[in-house]
Amino acid sequence: MNDHHGHDHSHGQEPTASECADFLEQIVYFLDNELDTADCAAVQVHLDTCNPCLEKYDLQRTVKSIVARSCSEAAPDDLRARVMMRVRQVQIEIRES
Repeated sequence: MNDHHGHDHSHGQEPTASECADFLEQIVYFLDNELDTADCAAVQVHLDTCNPCLEKYDLQRTVKSIVARSCSEAAPDDLRARVMMRVRQVQIEIRES
């Protein structure tokens, strides 16, 4: 690999793609407050220094808040009835196959 930065992970250097991938996997847990204090601190430091990951974090946070807001609304009764009828049809088809 012809990396002009070498493999030195000193401060001030851009995070590597694999480091970003590791942090992006943790973002979901970070958003749900499911990380321990040390991991939370590490993710926060990474987000403070890596703009592409921060943008992905902001997007995830926005989507999560929209979904949470949408899930608090009840579906109309006629839609619920149609969905339940279709679920029962699929269950019958699965049992018969």
